[in-house]
Amino acid sequence: MFLFGDINKGIKEYRSTPEAILVDVREAAEFDSGHIEGAVNVPLSIIRSAELPKDKPIFLYCLRGSRSRQAAGILKKMGYANVKSIGGIKGYKGLPVRD
Repeated sequence: MFLFGDINKGIKEYRSTPEAILVDVREAAEFDSGHIEGAVNVPLSIIRSAELPKDKPIFLYCLRGSRSRQAAGILKKMGYANVKSIGGIKGYKGLPVRD
């Protein structure tokens, strides 16, 4: 059972969604320690100043799902219509990568 969503299911949906953007909302040091391939880092602490396209689907994740849910709420209030929190990397079955 996943408290804040099933990230594996969310990643599958992200990968099958044309033009989707995967956003890791953890802080930079957390992102640098390992993240999901293709993700961009926009920490929750600066999400209000994010320059993400409003016309593309955005999938958000963090460590356990709490911050990504907060980020989704903030972005929706900012006018982002196609935003989805997919949970936390802690439950990810794939391998996080380091760039």
